[in-house]
Amino acid sequence: MAKELTHRADELAALGWSAEDVNRYAELWDYRQRWGAMNLEREDRLFLRKAEAALPELVTGKAAAKKSTKDKSYYRWLAFHLDAMTASEAQMSLSEGARGAWPILLEEELRLLDHYQPVLGLPDTLKAKAFDAFRELMAEQAAALPEESMQMGRYDFQNALLELKEKENSKWRHLRERSGEQPYPILLQGSVDNFRADVRSQFTPLLRETLPSLKDSDKPEPSED
Repeated sequence: MAKELTHRADELAALGWSAEDVNRYAELWDYRQRWGAMNLEREDRLFLRKAEAALPELVTGKAAAKKSTKDKSYYRWLAFHLDAMTASEAQMSLSEGARGAWPILLEEELRLLDHYQPVLGLPDTLKAKAFDAFRELMAEQAAALPEESMQMGRYDFQNALLELKEKENSKWRHLRERSGEQPYPILLQGSVDNFRADVRSQFTPLLRETLPSLKDSDKPEPSED
Protein backbone atom coordinates (compact mmCIF):
# COMPACT_ATOMS: atom_id res chain seq x y z
CA MET A 1 0.00 0.00 0.00
CA ALA A 2 1.24 3.50 -0.80
CA LYS A 3 2.03 5.84 2.07
CA GLU A 4 -0.53 8.59 2.46
CA LEU A 5 0.83 12.13 2.22
CA THR A 6 -2.38 13.75 3.46
CA HIS A 7 -5.60 12.63 5.04
CA ARG A 8 -8.47 11.40 2.89
CA ALA A 9 -11.41 13.02 4.60
CA ASP A 10 -13.09 13.89 1.31
CA GLU A 11 -13.16 10.22 0.35
CA LEU A 12 -14.79 9.26 3.65
CA ALA A 13 -17.43 11.94 3.13
CA ALA A 14 -18.08 10.54 -0.34
CA LEU A 15 -18.56 7.11 1.25
CA GLY A 16 -21.36 8.54 3.36
CA TRP A 17 -19.60 9.10 6.68
CA SER A 18 -21.09 11.81 8.85
CA ALA A 19 -19.46 15.24 9.03
CA GLU A 20 -18.67 14.63 12.70
CA ASP A 21 -16.83 11.37 11.97
CA VAL A 22 -15.05 12.85 8.97
CA ASN A 23 -13.77 15.78 11.07
CA ARG A 24 -12.72 13.42 13.84
CA TYR A 25 -10.78 11.29 11.37
CA ALA A 26 -8.98 14.34 9.92
CA GLU A 27 -8.03 15.65 13.37
CA LEU A 28 -6.78 12.26 14.56
CA TRP A 29 -4.84 11.70 11.35
CA ASP A 30 -3.06 15.06 11.77
CA TYR A 31 -2.35 14.32 15.45
CA ARG A 32 -0.86 10.92 14.61
CA GLN A 33 1.37 12.44 11.93
CA ARG A 34 2.69 14.99 14.40
CA TRP A 35 2.92 13.01 17.64
CA GLY A 36 2.76 9.35 16.64
CA ALA A 37 0.10 6.68 17.09
CA MET A 38 1.39 5.68 20.54
CA ASN A 39 0.17 9.01 21.92
CA LEU A 40 -3.40 8.39 20.82
CA GLU A 41 -6.00 6.91 23.10
CA ARG A 42 -6.86 3.29 22.28
CA GLU A 43 -10.39 4.28 21.27
CA ASP A 44 -8.99 6.86 18.83
CA ARG A 45 -6.51 4.38 17.34
CA LEU A 46 -9.34 1.92 16.74
CA PHE A 47 -11.42 4.65 15.13
CA LEU A 48 -8.58 5.53 12.76
CA ARG A 49 -8.12 1.89 11.81
CA LYS A 50 -11.83 1.59 11.09
CA ALA A 51 -11.80 4.71 8.92
CA GLU A 52 -8.71 3.64 6.98
CA ALA A 53 -10.11 0.15 6.44
CA ALA A 54 -13.15 1.73 4.79
CA LEU A 55 -11.01 3.63 2.26
CA PRO A 56 -9.93 2.05 -1.05
CA GLU A 57 -6.33 0.91 -1.15
CA LEU A 58 -3.81 3.34 -2.60
CA VAL A 59 -1.48 2.01 -5.27
CA THR A 60 1.89 3.26 -6.41
CA GLY A 61 4.54 2.67 -9.05
CA LYS A 62 3.52 1.10 -12.35
CA ALA A 63 0.03 0.24 -11.13
CA ALA A 64 -0.69 3.87 -10.33
CA ALA A 65 0.86 5.17 -13.54
CA LYS A 66 -0.87 2.74 -15.88
CA LYS A 67 -3.44 4.49 -18.02
CA SER A 68 -6.84 3.03 -18.69
CA THR A 69 -7.80 2.29 -22.29
CA LYS A 70 -10.05 5.35 -22.36
CA ASP A 71 -7.09 7.55 -21.34
CA LYS A 72 -4.82 6.36 -24.15
CA SER A 73 -4.16 8.91 -26.90
CA TYR A 74 -5.41 6.68 -29.71
CA TYR A 75 -8.72 6.03 -27.93
CA ARG A 76 -9.18 9.74 -27.18
CA TRP A 77 -8.37 10.56 -30.81
CA LEU A 78 -11.16 8.30 -32.02
CA ALA A 79 -13.56 9.64 -29.39
CA PHE A 80 -12.73 13.22 -30.37
CA HIS A 81 -13.65 12.63 -34.00
CA LEU A 82 -16.77 10.72 -32.99
CA ASP A 83 -17.92 13.58 -30.76
CA ALA A 84 -17.28 16.09 -33.56
CA MET A 85 -19.40 14.07 -35.99
CA THR A 86 -22.17 13.60 -33.47
CA ALA A 87 -22.28 17.34 -32.84
CA SER A 88 -22.39 18.00 -36.57
CA GLU A 89 -25.20 15.51 -37.11
CA ALA A 90 -27.23 17.27 -34.44
CA GLN A 91 -27.32 20.27 -36.80
CA MET A 92 -28.33 18.25 -39.87
CA SER A 93 -32.00 17.63 -38.99
CA LEU A 94 -31.67 13.91 -39.68
CA SER A 95 -34.68 11.62 -39.76
CA GLU A 96 -35.36 9.57 -36.63
CA GLY A 97 -32.93 6.69 -36.19
CA ALA A 98 -30.55 7.86 -38.92
CA ARG A 99 -26.79 7.73 -38.27
CA GLY A 100 -23.71 8.54 -40.30
CA ALA A 101 -21.62 5.64 -41.55
CA TRP A 102 -18.42 7.19 -40.20
CA PRO A 103 -19.58 7.55 -36.58
CA ILE A 104 -20.86 3.96 -36.69
CA LEU A 105 -17.37 2.85 -37.73
CA LEU A 106 -15.78 4.76 -34.84
CA GLU A 107 -18.38 3.55 -32.34
CA GLU A 108 -17.67 -0.04 -33.27
CA GLU A 109 -13.91 0.41 -33.04
CA LEU A 110 -14.21 2.00 -29.61
CA ARG A 111 -16.51 -0.83 -28.55
CA LEU A 112 -13.84 -3.37 -29.52
CA LEU A 113 -11.11 -1.41 -27.72
CA ASP A 114 -13.26 -1.30 -24.57
CA HIS A 115 -13.72 -5.05 -24.77
CA TYR A 116 -10.23 -6.27 -25.67
CA GLN A 117 -8.25 -3.59 -23.78
CA PRO A 118 -5.16 -3.57 -26.06
CA VAL A 119 -2.00 -1.83 -24.85
CA LEU A 120 -2.31 0.90 -27.51
CA GLY A 121 1.37 1.72 -27.28
CA LEU A 122 3.46 2.66 -30.32
CA PRO A 123 3.45 -0.84 -31.91
CA ASP A 124 -0.36 -0.97 -31.74
CA THR A 125 -0.97 2.58 -32.95
CA LEU A 126 1.39 2.19 -35.91
CA LYS A 127 -0.40 -0.98 -37.00
CA ALA A 128 -3.79 0.67 -36.39
CA LYS A 129 -3.19 2.97 -39.37
CA ALA A 130 -4.25 -0.05 -41.42
CA PHE A 131 -7.79 0.62 -40.18
CA ASP A 132 -7.89 3.77 -42.35
CA ALA A 133 -8.35 1.66 -45.47
CA PHE A 134 -11.06 -0.43 -43.83
CA ARG A 135 -13.02 2.68 -42.80
CA GLU A 136 -12.76 4.09 -46.32
CA LEU A 137 -13.96 0.82 -47.83
CA MET A 138 -16.95 0.54 -45.52
CA ALA A 139 -17.88 4.19 -46.06
CA GLU A 140 -17.78 3.62 -49.82
CA GLN A 141 -20.09 0.65 -49.43
CA ALA A 142 -22.49 2.77 -47.39
CA ALA A 143 -22.40 5.50 -50.04
CA ALA A 144 -23.35 2.95 -52.69
CA LEU A 145 -26.59 1.97 -50.94
CA PRO A 146 -29.87 2.90 -52.68
CA GLU A 147 -31.72 6.11 -51.80
CA GLU A 148 -34.26 4.30 -49.62
CA SER A 149 -31.42 3.17 -47.34
CA MET A 150 -29.04 6.13 -47.41
CA GLN A 151 -28.96 9.87 -47.86
CA MET A 152 -25.80 11.81 -48.66
CA GLY A 153 -24.71 14.64 -46.41
CA ARG A 154 -21.59 16.79 -46.29
CA TYR A 155 -18.96 16.96 -43.56
CA ASP A 156 -15.56 18.59 -43.10
CA PHE A 157 -13.38 15.85 -41.61
CA GLN A 158 -10.57 18.25 -40.69
CA ASN A 159 -12.30 21.31 -39.29
CA ALA A 160 -12.79 20.12 -35.70
CA LEU A 161 -9.14 19.12 -35.28
CA LEU A 162 -7.90 22.34 -36.90
CA GLU A 163 -9.95 24.31 -34.36
CA LEU A 164 -8.50 22.22 -31.54
CA LYS A 165 -4.95 22.85 -32.75
CA GLU A 166 -5.58 26.59 -32.65
CA LYS A 167 -6.26 26.25 -28.91
CA GLU A 168 -3.66 23.66 -27.88
CA ASN A 169 -0.59 21.83 -29.13
CA SER A 170 -2.23 18.63 -30.35
CA LYS A 171 -0.21 16.02 -32.24
CA TRP A 172 -3.29 14.12 -33.39
CA ARG A 173 -3.66 13.47 -37.10
CA HIS A 174 -6.72 13.98 -39.23
CA LEU A 175 -9.09 11.08 -39.59
CA ARG A 176 -9.02 11.66 -43.36
CA GLU A 177 -6.47 13.65 -45.36
CA ARG A 178 -9.12 15.40 -47.42
CA SER A 179 -9.74 19.09 -46.82
CA GLY A 180 -13.07 20.86 -47.10
CA GLU A 181 -16.52 19.36 -46.98
CA GLN A 182 -16.68 15.77 -48.20
CA PRO A 183 -19.53 13.38 -49.02
CA TYR A 184 -20.88 11.95 -45.78
CA PRO A 185 -23.15 8.88 -46.17
CA ILE A 186 -25.98 8.74 -43.64
CA LEU A 187 -27.72 5.43 -43.03
CA LEU A 188 -31.47 5.65 -42.61
CA GLN A 189 -33.16 3.89 -39.73
CA GLY A 190 -33.89 0.67 -41.59
CA SER A 191 -30.28 0.17 -42.72
CA VAL A 192 -28.34 1.24 -39.61
CA ASP A 193 -28.48 -2.14 -37.87
CA ASN A 194 -27.44 -4.09 -40.97
CA PHE A 195 -24.49 -1.79 -41.62
CA ARG A 196 -23.41 -1.95 -37.97
CA ALA A 197 -23.60 -5.76 -38.01
CA ASP A 198 -21.51 -5.85 -41.18
CA VAL A 199 -18.88 -3.58 -39.60
CA ARG A 200 -18.74 -5.76 -36.49
CA SER A 201 -18.37 -9.00 -38.40
CA GLN A 202 -15.37 -7.66 -40.32
CA PHE A 203 -13.76 -5.29 -37.81
CA THR A 204 -13.60 -7.76 -34.92
CA PRO A 205 -11.19 -10.24 -36.55
CA LEU A 206 -9.31 -7.40 -38.27
CA LEU A 207 -8.59 -5.62 -35.00
CA ARG A 208 -7.49 -8.80 -33.24
CA GLU A 209 -5.18 -9.78 -36.10
CA THR A 210 -3.71 -6.29 -36.55
CA LEU A 211 -2.81 -5.09 -33.05
CA PRO A 212 0.37 -6.78 -31.75
CA SER A 213 -0.72 -6.63 -28.11
CA LEU A 214 -3.72 -8.83 -28.93
CA LYS A 215 -1.67 -11.46 -30.75
CA ASP A 216 -1.90 -13.98 -27.92
CA SER A 217 -5.28 -12.91 -26.57
CA ASP A 218 -7.82 -15.69 -26.14
CA LYS A 219 -10.59 -13.38 -25.01
CA PRO A 220 -13.88 -14.28 -26.72
CA GLU A 221 -15.67 -11.88 -29.01
CA PRO A 222 -17.87 -9.27 -27.31
CA SER A 223 -21.50 -10.22 -26.90
CA GLU A 224 -24.10 -8.48 -29.05
CA ASP A 225 -25.61 -5.43 -27.37
